[in-house]
Amino acid sequence: MQGRDWLLTGDGQYQVCKSTRNWDLLQENYRLYRFLTEMEDILNGVSDESSRLPEIRMLVRRLIVNSYWVRSQYLEPSPTTGTSVVLLYDELGFPLTVQTVTFAPGTHSNIHNHGTWGVVAVLKGQEKNTVWRRTKTPDSQDKIEPTGEIILSPGDIISLTPDAIHSVQAIGDEPTVTFNIYGETDPKQRFEFDAVTHSVKKF
Repeated sequence: MQGRDWLLTGDGQYQVCKSTRNWDLLQENYRLYRFLTEMEDILNGVSDESSRLPEIRMLVRRLIVNSYWVRSQYLEPSPTTGTSVVLLYDELGFPLTVQTVTFAPGTHSNIHNHGTWGVVAVLKGQEKNTVWRRTKTPDSQDKIEPTGEIILSPGDIISLTPDAIHSVQAIGDEPTVTFNIYGETDPKQRFEFDAVTHSVKKF
């Protein structure tokens, strides 16, 4: 499941980053508890986000390479919403949410940011990420425009800064399954965007 590492930033930029090779990450008995412990070490020891995200991407890749259990923890998408979520970890007092998300083919999200850093790895299927940026004009302070699209396949990992804006769509014929990890969301900085009315609301 070797893939590419991507970084999305709030100015609508996206780039491929250097990725650690899978065979360098093989580790017997690398389980979720060890991943969480190493995540805590990074959060406590690396304050600069530009340094933190590559470290987190490497841990996520190590986890999905080594843990069959994590790769198998997902549900079929809900026939009502087109999605399903399995919460793997969310502990009061520790700023992490870890989950798997399943999208039915064709399901798409709204346009949003996360108000925190995030790292998402594709486990099954394909996901199209549309990247957006704010383009304030005298007429609209909340105007946004797309800057590009990224097609993610199994093994690809995408990381987002808190102000990065994107929308996602499951493409292909099978459900898309992703492993997602997020920091502590700042609710004052998490928004949903409307590209037609150029309006923003709290997410």
